[in-house]
Amino acid sequence: MSRSEKPTVVLVHGAFADASSYASVIPELLKRGLKVVAPAVPNRSLTGDAAYIASVVRQIEGPVILVGHSYGGAVITVAGVEDNVQALVYLSGYALEVGESLGELQGRFPDSDLAAALVYTPFPVAGSDAPGTDVSVVVDEFPAIFAADVDPDLARVLAVSQRPLAAQAFADAAPAAAWKTKPSWGLVSSSDRTINPDVERFGYERAGMTTVEVDSSHLVMLAHPGRVVALIEEAIEATSK
Repeated sequence: MSRSEKPTVVLVHGAFADASSYASVIPELLKRGLKVVAPAVPNRSLTGDAAYIASVVRQIEGPVILVGHSYGGAVITVAGVEDNVQALVYLSGYALEVGESLGELQGRFPDSDLAAALVYTPFPVAGSDAPGTDVSVVVDEFPAIFAADVDPDLARVLAVSQRPLAAQAFADAAPAAAWKTKPSWGLVSSSDRTINPDVERFGYERAGMTTVEVDSSHLVMLAHPGRVVALIEEAIEATSK
C-alpha cells in the first residue's frame, strides 16, 4: 500500500438513518478528489453489520479511511481491523472495547432523551418462528432529539424515513476493537440528545483518540458538515505522509 495513494473514504451511517445522512459531506469530499463509498448498513446485528462493512472494505483497492456515525462507530470498531484500513473517524459514536456491547457501554451513564422515545416493533426473521425486534424513534420526537439544529423540513423527512436498528445490535459484544491498532479520531457532539455526550467522550478517551468537540445535535454531518470534513482531512493527512 502506497502511503502517498489517496484513500477511499467509507462513510458508515448509524441507527435510525441511512447513507443520506452524509449528503452534505459527500460533495465536499468529492470536490477534494477523494473516492467515497457510502454503503447501506443492514442494521440487524453488530457482528453481522461489521462483517458486511468489512466485506465492502476488502473489495476496495488501496487504503481506506473508515468513518462511523453513532452506531456506525461500533460497526467500524469491529470492521476496522481489515488490513487496508488506514484510520478510523468516529462521529457522535460508540467506541467499544473488546467484549463490550452497546447496552453495557450506555449503561454506565445516565440515559439520554432518546431512551424515553423509542418504539419497539416485531419483524419476521427468516428460518425462525420467533420474531426480531426493530427499534426506532417516535416520529414526532425525532427532530428535537436527533436533529435539533438541522433544517426543520429535512428533519421531518428524516423522521418518517428512519432505518430501524434491530434490538440484537444492542446486545452483541464487540469481537474486536480496531482503535487498538489503527490511528483514530473522534468528534463529540456536545449538545447530543441521542447519545449522552459522556458516552462518546469516555470511549474516545479510553481509546486515546485525537478528539474534538462540536456544539451540535446528533446529526453533526448535516448540521456541521465543514467540521466533519475537516476532521476526515486531518485523519487523511496524518496517516498518508
